[in-house]
Amino acid sequence: MTIAQNLDRIRDQVTRLAQGRPVQIVAVSKGQPPEKIREACQAGQKAFGESYVQEALHKQSFLSDLALEWHFIGPLQSNKTTSVALHFEWVHGIDRIKIAERLSNARVEAGLPPLNACLQVNLSGESSKSGVPAGEVAHLARAVGELRGIRLRGLMTLPEPTPDPDLQRRRFSELRMLKESLQALGLPLDTLSMGMSEDFASAVMEGSTIVRIGTALFGERLRKP
Repeated sequence: MTIAQNLDRIRDQVTRLAQGRPVQIVAVSKGQPPEKIREACQAGQKAFGESYVQEALHKQSFLSDLALEWHFIGPLQSNKTTSVALHFEWVHGIDRIKIAERLSNARVEAGLPPLNACLQVNLSGESSKSGVPAGEVAHLARAVGELRGIRLRGLMTLPEPTPDPDLQRRRFSELRMLKESLQALGLPLDTLSMGMSEDFASAVMEGSTIVRIGTALFGERLRKP
């Protein structure tokens, strides 16, 4: 199937499962050549997710004639924060106040509007996964929410891989309830970034507002350059 056909299929499934609720599809283009991004854009896709800064900057330069929205979705090192702050509209994986402060400072110094951001939550407790533990989210959210250069939008998670739809939905339900608890504290969150190619159906049914779709749209990734 073509990228356009895959995109139509994914959109139809998301629309059906969301039952009228808006859900944004972010096309995970890491490891994909710029030509595939252009093909997806021609099919109507505007938001793209990248995890490697240098790879992303190369693609952004190559595709500068297109009006695209760039989401940084990978782990973020301190020495990459300025590049991300200046070249992305969204960051999905903040789990430390130091990273948030550096992103905020770079946006303010550049005179750019606040960067849309989600806090990454480690719900499964896996040591290999980035993310703040659920019990520490409220403290971090309050601190990030006070930064001038950050607009805290919501929460993101990468649960453990599982083919079990019940476990998938349970993890996504935990993130939804965590967002609701933060809203009850007065934090104006409106975003749940959860769900990828293998589990986005479960995520949408549990309230996801952004799904990050890679292989289901583009096929298998090329190796990281």
